[in-house]
Amino acid sequence: MQRALRIYGEVLRLVRRLPADSRPYYAKYARENFVNYREVDADDSTALDELFLRAYNHSLWVLNKYSVDQAAASKLKEICGGA
Repeated sequence: MQRALRIYGEVLRLVRRLPADSRPYYAKYARENFVNYREVDADDSTALDELFLRAYNHSLWVLNKYSVDQAAASKLKEICGGA
């Protein structure tokens, strides 16, 4: 659970790097996704790792879409397990 909260917090930090008009959409999108997956079994490390990798990859895609340096996601990559 702690790792998921750290990832969520880091995703929200990355959202702050996006253009102001797109921030509310991506902040809401991130929250909805984390809420939707809260039922995943905390003991299923494979499922969690896949979700965390998906969060990292999607974050990179969004950063790239808005021409934000992907190096900004280095902390997220570290938390997600060096994806």
